[in-house]
Amino acid sequence: MPKTYDYIIVGAGSAGCVLANRLSADPDVSVLLLEAGPRDWNPFIHMPAGLARLVNFKSLNWNYETEPEPALNNRRLYWPRGKVLGGSSSINAMCYARGHRTDYDDWAAAGNPGWSWTEVLPYFLRSEDQSRGKSDLHATGGPLSVSDLSYTNALSDVFIQAAEQAGIARNPDFNGPAQRGAGFYQVTQRDGRRCSTAAGFLNPVRSRPNLTVLTGALTLGLTWAGPDRIGGVRYRRRGMTHTANAEREVLLAAGTINSPQLMMLSGIGPAGMLEAAGVEVRHDRSGVGQNLQDHLDICTLTRCSQPVTYDQLNELRVGLQYYLHHEGEGTSNIAEAGAFLVSGRGRNDRPDIQMHFVPALLDDHGRNRLPGDGYTLHACPLRPESRGHLALRSTDPREPIAIHANYLSAPEDLEMMLECVRLSRSVLEQPAFRPFRAHEIFPGGEVRDRDSLIDFIRTKAETIYHPVGTCRMGNDADSVVDPQLRVRGVGGLRVVDASIMPSLVGGNTNAPTIMIAEKAAAMIHNEATSQGSGASRAA
Repeated sequence: MPKTYDYIIVGAGSAGCVLANRLSADPDVSVLLLEAGPRDWNPFIHMPAGLARLVNFKSLNWNYETEPEPALNNRRLYWPRGKVLGGSSSINAMCYARGHRTDYDDWAAAGNPGWSWTEVLPYFLRSEDQSRGKSDLHATGGPLSVSDLSYTNALSDVFIQAAEQAGIARNPDFNGPAQRGAGFYQVTQRDGRRCSTAAGFLNPVRSRPNLTVLTGALTLGLTWAGPDRIGGVRYRRRGMTHTANAEREVLLAAGTINSPQLMMLSGIGPAGMLEAAGVEVRHDRSGVGQNLQDHLDICTLTRCSQPVTYDQLNELRVGLQYYLHHEGEGTSNIAEAGAFLVSGRGRNDRPDIQMHFVPALLDDHGRNRLPGDGYTLHACPLRPESRGHLALRSTDPREPIAIHANYLSAPEDLEMMLECVRLSRSVLEQPAFRPFRAHEIFPGGEVRDRDSLIDFIRTKAETIYHPVGTCRMGNDADSVVDPQLRVRGVGGLRVVDASIMPSLVGGNTNAPTIMIAEKAAAMIHNEATSQGSGASRAA
C-alpha cells in the first residue's frame, strides 16, 4: 500500500535539504525526502581539502558528460554533479558568492515579481550564520555557516597583491556593498569542516518524526492524480519499486539535469521530443530542458619555481593534523582567492569575469595530476549568451539525458574567453609573482596570436560547474514555472533548484540555489496558511 505524505521532495541537494528542514518544522506536516545517492559519510566530504579526492568517488557523483561540443573540438565535457546527501554542496569548493544584485533585478524585470535583489536578500540572510557578525548584508544564527578560511597558502596572498598591481582593487567581501575586486572567498565551513546543506540543514533535524529521509532511492517518474495534477512519485530502492503519494505537492529539487529529465519521463515537455523517445505526452511544455546555461572556464597554469604549492604536500601529515585538530592545509578549499572584474568588453561597471586562484596544478578537473609545483588561475565569463538544451534518449530513468551545452555558439562568448586569457596573464605576469614564476605551462609562453589562443580555448576550456536554467521561471508561454515555482498547467508540482533561474547569476550558484529553496519554503508556507491548512510553522 503506497504511503502518503503532505510533501515529497525529490533530491537532497543544495535546495532539497533546505526544503526538508523548513517544511518539516511544522509537526503537523509530513515530508518525504528522496535521494538517489548515499549518506554523506565519506570523510573526504567533510575535510574541505578532500574535494580534490572526491572526483575519484563515482558513487558520490552523477558523472555526466555533454554530447560532443562543436565549438570545443567535439569534446565531451565532464560535468560532475553531486549524488549524495547535500548534493553538489557536498562536493563543491564551498565558495559562498551570491552574485551581483542586478542579476536578481534582471529576473524581476523579465516578468518575475518578488525576485528583485531587495526581495531575495532576506532569504539569503535567513540561511546565513556569518562568522564576521551581523550587518545589513549579513546575518547570524542561520543553519549555513559562512566563514573566512582558517588556513590559506601564501601564494593566494601573492595573487591578491598581483591583482592590485594589475589595477584590480582589493575587496574584503564579495557579498558586501560591491562585488568588484580581488580577495579571499568566504566559504561554507564550520570549525574547519564543510558545511553542506546536509550538515547545516538536514542532519540537525533528521530525528523529526514527521520527516522521512530515504537514500539510495532513484526516482523513476511522477504519478498522476488526474489529467492536470501530479499525485506522487515512483522510486526504486534496494531492488524494489515503490510508489509514494503526495497529499499536497511534489517538489522537484533534483537539479538542472535531473528535474527536467523527470518531468520529461512523466510526459511533461516538448511533445516532439517526448514522442521520439517513446513517452506519452501528458502536457506539451516546449520550455522544459531548454535555456541551458553554464559558466565555461579556461585555466592558465604556471610552473612555480619554489616548493610552496599544494602539489607535493605530505598527505599523511596534512590528514593527521586535520583529523586531530581540524586545522592546517586540510581546511583549505583549494580555490582560496579570486576576483570579480570588468573586462575590456564590459558594457557597464558590473563584473563580467570571475577568477578562482588555486595554488596547485589542476588539469582536467584535477583528474590529470601534473608533476611538480605550480599554480592555476581559472577565469570564466559570467554572462554567456550561448544557450543549450537537454534531450531525452529513452524511457529508461537510468539512462542519462543528452546534454547539449552548445558552448561558444554565440560569437561574443568566444571574445569573452579571449578576454579571460588576456586578463589572467595580466595578473600572473605582475611583479608580485616574479619570485615564484618559472614558466607558463598552459597556454604556453609562445601562444600569443589570436588563432593560437582560440585553438587553446577550444582544446582546454571546461565547465566550472554552474549549469542552470532548464526549467526557466517566467510569465511567458514558454516558461516552465511561474514566479511561485509552480509548473505551468500542472497542479501539485513545483521545481525548486537552479534549473528555475531565468539567467545565470554573476558568480557561484550554490548560495543562490539555497536562497531559492528558502524563498520557496516561505511561499509554500504562506499559501498553505492562506488556505487554512498546515505548514503553520514551516517559515
